[in-house]
Amino acid sequence: MNEFDPSRERPAILFANEAFYRAFADRDFPAMSDLWAETAACVCIHPGWPALTGRREVLASWERILAGDTPAIDCRLPELHFAGETAFVVGYEVVGRDWLVATNAFVRERGRWRMVFHQAGPAPPMAARAAKEGSGESGQGRPN
Repeated sequence: MNEFDPSRERPAILFANEAFYRAFADRDFPAMSDLWAETAACVCIHPGWPALTGRREVLASWERILAGDTPAIDCRLPELHFAGETAFVVGYEVVGRDWLVATNAFVRERGRWRMVFHQAGPAPPMAARAAKEGSGESGQGRPN
């Protein structure tokens, strides 16, 4: 009997979340493609974009983004949440001097945690300040 145990799944989910940001940093489209679910429904909402639905549309957007001049993104303070056997990682993305709040959702597919949802948008100034304080960073901003 394989009963779902969130505490046992935590490292694998956080690893998948880190792999998402590594694929972005490396502009590695094959790695990005490998992270997204193949059979589960996929949705992605890039800042300022309309909602993209379906694996094909989501991956086409990542292919365009990764082929361009992508900014460095640093994921801060990821918090893991569960809704049944779906995992949500909510955290902050630091892009230059801007802060975004992001949600990444994962489901188990063929024995692996695969991404089914990503959304990022501007974080309010108080949230960014709290995230800086929580990361041990001074209020002077992060060097680029």
